Amino acid sequence: MKNTPLAERMRPKTLSNYIGQEHLLGKGQVLATAIEQQNIHSMVFWGPPGVGKTTLARIIANYWEMPFFQLSAINAGVKEVRESIEMAKKARGAILFIDEIHRFNKSQQDRLLGAVENGTISLIGATTENPSFEVISALLSRCQVYTLQHHTAEDLDKVLQRALTEDEYLKEQKIELKETQALLHFSGGDARRLLNLFELAVNQNKGKTVVIDNTIIEKLARNTALYDKNGEQHYDIISAFIKSIRGSDPNAALYWMARMINGGEDPKFIARRILISASEDIGLANPNALLIANAAFDAVERIGYPECEIILSQAVVYLASSPKSNASYKAIKTAKQLAQKTHNLSVPMHLRNAPTKLMKDLDYGKDYLYAHDHSGNFVDQEFMPDALKGQKLYDAGNNRQEKIMAQRLALWWKKKYNYNID
Repeated sequence: MKNTPLAERMRPKTLSNYIGQEHLLGKGQVLATAIEQQNIHSMVFWGPPGVGKTTLARIIANYWEMPFFQLSAINAGVKEVRESIEMAKKARGAILFIDEIHRFNKSQQDRLLGAVENGTISLIGATTENPSFEVISALLSRCQVYTLQHHTAEDLDKVLQRALTEDEYLKEQKIELKETQALLHFSGGDARRLLNLFELAVNQNKGKTVVIDNTIIEKLARNTALYDKNGEQHYDIISAFIKSIRGSDPNAALYWMARMINGGEDPKFIARRILISASEDIGLANPNALLIANAAFDAVERIGYPECEIILSQAVVYLASSPKSNASYKAIKTAKQLAQKTHNLSVPMHLRNAPTKLMKDLDYGKDYLYAHDHSGNFVDQEFMPDALKGQKLYDAGNNRQEKIMAQRLALWWKKKYNYNID
């Protein structure tokens, strides 16, 4: 039907029309082989919005000729899960597709275990969140996780060309796709959003439509509601939120968080970003920030909306108002780069473990000095490989807490690491 959105009209029904995910569906790749060989199993598709998770589930059901039941974790509960399992029993096996499975709580996920284990259903879950955090381990162990990736520019161009040449309603119009840079940019690798934007650009035009970048930008400015929490706005607002915390502006941080809450953002996603910021942007300038953020995350998991927004607010204000340091963040980045370049350096003999007599005879652990046997629980010995003696990776931040740490390190190591104690 013409009133059906273009993205839905162009939803692929076979693997031959499916675009992208070559690492899974290319010739000889793991998922393609499983589908072709009728290797029926439960699985979880993990990836960003608009990359074809739902479409792929439907294609698999068609290919395996199995009944297909679909639930959305946003509005389905234990009752709906139970009813779907009963229908699958009558059908003697079916695929149960659960969109946004990460939104199911533990008891809802527990309801699926028996049916998955005895083969009543082959579960296909779709999630935009890391399943190792959001799916219970008992269920995850019974599923194969497949990671889907953002569409490439080449993939998106194929999606556009397919729409132009195959959609019956677009073929009736005179459309010249002159510029695609804005379409590709604002799609963010999301094919559904790409087609929504394209449809917005060509709808309600009389005569020939020439699609150029300015057209897309102008249409976008007048139709900002097109972007929801799964789209470009999701990433822009979380970026503004984190940068407001980093910039020590609790008012702006609260505003951007309120925008996310009003848009129905998953509170655990917000809590995770707060937890990361506590280490990345505040770090050792205020170590209590990590404790506050971690406590907030735990509380959000237990309470949920709407009450958890109070806890999130407390954590955000605390973090935004804290002194800032990215010293430990920079230190691990530098350390990883150094480790990549020097991964072949041997561990010094005095630092090696010596659990057997042979190792002791080979001088493993010889001359190691146990710090607690010395004054102040410190002894000057070398812990780096010989080639990296004196290499400094952690440089204390310019804040009261880390200045105290730098003074302590300078007292212990003298000028070895050149800690600034001014």
